Amino acid sequence: MGWALARCPVRIASPQALAAFALLGFLLAAFEAGAQAPACVLQPAAGAPARQILHCRDGLTIEAEAGANYTLLDSSGDGSPDSATLRSRALLIDVQDSVRRGGFRVLTPQAIAAVRGTQWVVDVAGGRSSVFVVTGRVVVRRPPARTGVRLGPGEGVDVEAGTGPLTVRRWPAARANALLARFGR
Repeated sequence: MGWALARCPVRIASPQALAAFALLGFLLAAFEAGAQAPACVLQPAAGAPARQILHCRDGLTIEAEAGANYTLLDSSGDGSPDSATLRSRALLIDVQDSVRRGGFRVLTPQAIAAVRGTQWVVDVAGGRSSVFVVTGRVVVRRPPARTGVRLGPGEGVDVEAGTGPLTVRRWPAARANALLARFGR
């Protein structure tokens, strides 16, 4: 039996709200599956309790930058998010394709980034969405376009409103390191 509540968008705008989402997932999973372990577990980031990390047993890890404004969505109702809507700040996503079936996508005001088996960051600031790939491959497109660009390790793209072509660039080490430093890396 699926619960409609588990499939509804949940706005996660603070560490406390993320904890509530993880608790809700745990309670729903426990109620539906008896003694099974929860689909996702929330932990504070080491040395930075304002950053929270959601670890899901299906190989998905989402780390939210302090103050990030986003919503996690679970369209399958399995207790593990399959997409996020990001309005500001950044998310670091790690999808282990060897464990997780299906990919994960992030929707921003300017772009849609989708992936299977990779580690990447999506940052929204100043009317621009930036996507950077640490490992693996990510496809980025503007909605409603059906095609986009494919990014590999060390590559990024900046997406602003409009219809111009998306340009993939190898990010300078300083830019990549500054973004990853926001997640303690």
